[in-house]
Amino acid sequence: MNPIKITTVLVDRANYGRLKPVLEVMRDDSDIELNLVCTGTMLLDRFGKAVDLVKKDGFNVTEEIYMELEGSVPSTMAKSIGLAVIELSNAFQRHSPDFVLLIGDRSEALGAAIAAVYQNYCLIHIQGGEITGSIDESARHAITKLAHYHFPSTKQGQKNIVQMGERKDTVFSYGCPSVDVVSKIRKYPTPKVSNEGVGPELNFAKDYLLVLFHPVTTEYSDSEKQMEEVLSAIKELNIQTLLIWPNIDAGSDGVSQAIRRFREYNHSIQLHAYKNFEPEEYIPLLDNAVCAIGNSSSFIRDASFLGTPVVLVGTRQDGRQRTKAVIKVVENKDKIVDAVRYQI
Repeated sequence: MNPIKITTVLVDRANYGRLKPVLEVMRDDSDIELNLVCTGTMLLDRFGKAVDLVKKDGFNVTEEIYMELEGSVPSTMAKSIGLAVIELSNAFQRHSPDFVLLIGDRSEALGAAIAAVYQNYCLIHIQGGEITGSIDESARHAITKLAHYHFPSTKQGQKNIVQMGERKDTVFSYGCPSVDVVSKIRKYPTPKVSNEGVGPELNFAKDYLLVLFHPVTTEYSDSEKQMEEVLSAIKELNIQTLLIWPNIDAGSDGVSQAIRRFREYNHSIQLHAYKNFEPEEYIPLLDNAVCAIGNSSSFIRDASFLGTPVVLVGTRQDGRQRTKAVIKVVENKDKIVDAVRYQI
């Protein structure tokens, strides 16, 4: 028998972090021919160029497809989806896969889903059925309705997919792949960081905050002000802080400007900013943080496995299932400070 041909599309650093355990199994299975397509911010240096991590981990990247338009506004996001449909349609034609595998709710993944199903390629979707609000939820549900097989990460996600009209025998609730990453590499005595970043050196043997705040697409014009509130809270807390730059969604330029301005005028604050981390670096950093602040999905899922206290800021994860270790607040300095002090 010929091996099963599976084309997996990675569109950002979080995609790779969550899918890595699945990719390792497929890579080492002689019955599977794995084609990896890296696109989106995976290829961009200002987001850490995560494609280099993929190659370093021993994966063969079949194709690198550039499709992100600059601007960080809704129109550039919409146009980038169009480019994704065009470029990934060509890639799928070249690979002629038996299955296309996607994860999550990124706009780039929506473009990949359209490119796959309209060419009659069988689509597998991981992490469908979750409720989070904003345009991300709409994209996730759209991918679910396009997909043929579903691997939700929660039992509630499984129920939601079936309620959306998908056949029960195509839905497999096997949990989130990131739990495999966590269980494999958690509890390093002290985090080790190879990514240099910018800012004063941090002592990871002492208390530190981990901050990651992405723009909310439906609130992109408020992103800069929202990030300013987060940074003002960090200043008042006066605890050394590891900050990760935001993703490329509409509003990311505003978030980035707020960070740069804060660093320029607050040299006494111990804040070190990084572009990206390998999963083996990120999980220990999250595990050992005294508190995580922001709106990353990793603060909902990975932090829940680890037990790290989280202050979830804003609406980006509204509706997503979370543990009691997560406290949600509005984008307000005083609310954030109070919640962090409570968590610590």
